[in-house]
Amino acid sequence: MRQEWSNKWKSSTQPRKQRKYRANAPLHIKRKFLSVNLTKPLRERFGKRTMVVRKGDEVIVLRGSLKGSRGNVEKVDLSSQKVYVENIKVKKVDGSEVPRGLTPSNLQITKLSVEDKQRQKVLERAGPGKKESE
Repeated sequence: MRQEWSNKWKSSTQPRKQRKYRANAPLHIKRKFLSVNLTKPLRERFGKRTMVVRKGDEVIVLRGSLKGSRGNVEKVDLSSQKVYVENIKVKKVDGSEVPRGLTPSNLQITKLSVEDKQRQKVLERAGPGKKESE
């Protein structure tokens, strides 16, 4: 286990290797860990089940004490693999409020931000056009 990162750790059943895989993964692979599932209408409209979350997307929390909370994504942190949503804050001991990082697996996208050209290309590739032509 001296290597910094190896793609073979993904198939390991050892929790320590799975943690090491996620923690030491390069950014292009960590980006895939930020996949969030779509609501049923979005799945049917775009022909995809999940999308990588981006700033500006509207999400709903599905798990935890904040279940049912909605808001727009303020920030996506690749290094810690957390998503920060507007109006979801936690109080510190000194009384100040800071944004709370949420795990992407506990979220669901309700509205996609389609302003980015790269995302538009992804949606065009996987869009409903493929289903209609079949």
